[in-house]
Amino acid sequence: MTQDEKVKAIFHIRPLSEFVLREMELEWLDSNQTEPTEAEIEAGWIAYQAAQIAEAEAKAAQKAALLDRLGITEEEAKLLLA
Repeated sequence: MTQDEKVKAIFHIRPLSEFVLREMELEWLDSNQTEPTEAEIEAGWIAYQAAQIAEAEAKAAQKAALLDRLGITEEEAKLLLA
């Protein structure tokens, strides 16, 4: 897991938390939330990735439904918006 991925995982499991991550070393600054364990962070990364996939799939389904309602293809929509 990269540093960026670890930050995303932590924010996914502890929204609005306060911390510093230096060279993968976590310094927990938040007095309102407990510091996550490495296992929680790893599980949070998996959950974050699953949420990103689900969000992308939902957007694709909404886009397809809109195009279907409009009766146009994706290429036609791009031409109209260009």
